[in-house]
Amino acid sequence: MEQKKLHKTVESITSKDFNSEKEMLIEVLNQTVENENINITGGRIWKLDKNSVAYKLLYQVGSVEKIKNNFKVKISDYPLFDLISEERTILGDETNATLKGKGIFKYSASGVGSKIKLNGKNYYEYLLALNNENVNEQLKYNLSIIATTLTAKLKQQRSSKKADFLKADIDKAREIQKSILPEHEYKFHKYDLFGITKPAEIVGGDFFDYLDIGEDKERLGVALGDAASKGVGAAAEAMYISGALRMASNFEIKIAPLMRRMNKQINKIFDDDKFATFFYGELSSDKSGLFLYSNAGHNPPIFLKKNTDDIIRLYPTGPVFGPVPNANYQVENINFSGGDILLIYSDGITDSSNREFENYDEERLINTLINNRDRTVKEMTLAILEDVIKFSTGGKYSDDKSLILIKRREN
Repeated sequence: MEQKKLHKTVESITSKDFNSEKEMLIEVLNQTVENENINITGGRIWKLDKNSVAYKLLYQVGSVEKIKNNFKVKISDYPLFDLISEERTILGDETNATLKGKGIFKYSASGVGSKIKLNGKNYYEYLLALNNENVNEQLKYNLSIIATTLTAKLKQQRSSKKADFLKADIDKAREIQKSILPEHEYKFHKYDLFGITKPAEIVGGDFFDYLDIGEDKERLGVALGDAASKGVGAAAEAMYISGALRMASNFEIKIAPLMRRMNKQINKIFDDDKFATFFYGELSSDKSGLFLYSNAGHNPPIFLKKNTDDIIRLYPTGPVFGPVPNANYQVENINFSGGDILLIYSDGITDSSNREFENYDEERLINTLINNRDRTVKEMTLAILEDVIKFSTGGKYSDDKSLILIKRREN
């Protein structure tokens, strides 16, 4: 399951009213195991017991033989637990004889909730452990998203006061956010670009940017990011990511290390219930139309070839920014020919829903793009945005909406 979809699935589960945190955690674990798209066979919830400096079993589900209630694992027996406060999620070989006797030979564990200091080290108050036939990096990424979303929900529930924002502060935030966005239209050698963002509230967590790379300006960076929240907090996160990108681009860093550095910095600066998706690519003056890109968990941009309905999707080449600080990011490429079109968009486009709770979805987006392919980039972009807004009028779900459209001229 795509990471943003997984995030929204967990958000949907946690949006219900629960009598306790335990009840909410159990519901998320049960539905995660039951969801065929996530491919999880079972799992456990552990709660930190400060008195015994151990994690106590809170709940278990799945096909593995049951562990006795209130079973504890001492933190001192698991040196890898010390890494969870830094890396969020760990994978390891089981060493506890009792657990191995229950058929658990490998484990995955991710921190949930607040961090509590014990013996000079930080430990999450809950651990979420999942079973899978293959304990691998994909499980690690999925578990990190589930744990991050749960932590955000716990923080929301514990907050008894809502922030009161003065109108002047909101207006100032809006003006600051506008200042980080480039002009909508941009021309680069044989390419025409048009970008736009429409926040769900006064300010939002989406942003896009164009960056001239190098003194000769023979490359153009194109970026679109989406902080996974809304409002003023998301706007602040978006501004931070945008600033980090601009600073890094001044040093002409190659794409893969640029992505790694940004991810590490976001993990360090953001709260541990925050993350962002991010797409970055570079156009060049090269006659072959080379476009290099890296995708940090963002929904796949759509590449439409001229005079055909053939679609190439630019799938993620690494995880979302934030939860996994030491993640690696691959760089992929496509080649533009004259008349080819690339559409980069945030999930506020395809997740927009109507009164019947139907999503706008990718299929409709592609059809709208194809039907408008002969128009200018500005006309195409505005036609898509208008169609999304018309479709979602009266719908209850609203998210920030952003689009960048790139087209290579034929002459």
